[in-house]
Amino acid sequence: MNSSTPSKSPSRSMLKFAAIALFAVLTIADCRICLAQGFSNVATSEPITGFEVPEDSQAPPTPQSPVQNLNQQTVNATDTAPPISTPTVSGAASASKRLFDVLRSGGVLMIPIAICSFILVVFIFERLISLRRARIIPGPFSTRFLDQLGNGDLDRSAALSLCEKNNSPIAHVFAAGIQKWGRPSVEVEQAVLDEGERTSNRLRSYLRLINGVATVCPLLGMLGTVLGMIQAFDAIATVDPSIGDPKTVIATGISQALLTTAAGMTVAIPALIAYLFFSSRVDKHVMEIDRLGMKVVNLISAETLPMKRAARTTKKAA
Repeated sequence: MNSSTPSKSPSRSMLKFAAIALFAVLTIADCRICLAQGFSNVATSEPITGFEVPEDSQAPPTPQSPVQNLNQQTVNATDTAPPISTPTVSGAASASKRLFDVLRSGGVLMIPIAICSFILVVFIFERLISLRRARIIPGPFSTRFLDQLGNGDLDRSAALSLCEKNNSPIAHVFAAGIQKWGRPSVEVEQAVLDEGERTSNRLRSYLRLINGVATVCPLLGMLGTVLGMIQAFDAIATVDPSIGDPKTVIATGISQALLTTAAGMTVAIPALIAYLFFSSRVDKHVMEIDRLGMKVVNLISAETLPMKRAARTTKKAA
């Protein structure tokens, strides 16, 4: 009896170890099968709901062991997991449609805001072209014109002819001073200043429009928001709780009402930046025109011409 007892204990431990190993192997195999089924269902765009009826549902149930019950629970837990979402091809197309829907849901006041944005783009490009230094103050023309006046190579008619041919803003200022050729410096300077003022007003002509867009667009956006909020609260007062959730109506109405404010600020901020940029550029051009105009005044005024004639005569005599 004592010799049989030690022989039974190793056999029992080996049976326990074999059962645990068999259970682990079955569990790993079932997990692999479940994962393979899950990926195949995702690839065919058929999400697993956990309520599928097996094909052999008509067969009578068979008794299962505890190991098989545990494996079946693992399969059910894996089957009820949410499917992995995959990106669709129509995402880019729906994005553009969504943007159009957002703009359309902003209301009627989105139309004047869109018109203001179009006007802003047009006149920004126009001012970028018109306010170039090469167009306002051509460097070769102004430098050569002042050199010829200082050397005495130009008379009144020749100087006026050059200014008319150039037809730039600085040429207009030079022509206004040339028309007072030989007059006192006060008269010549006043003529240059008057033409410089008119030129400055012409350069600032469309800047007021850009400033108007920067001022009006936020007001249009706020007006659209106020009207949208009024409509949202009216819809909340008349909504039937059995039909729709009041919270959803509030969120939808407020989000649509705020679209006009966002659109107005989107147009107004670039407009304000463009206005400040072009205003500083015009100020620089006006200061340069005034500086060059004063040089013309010093070259053709009555106080300067006799001195130039004397210097020219002395040079010829030498």
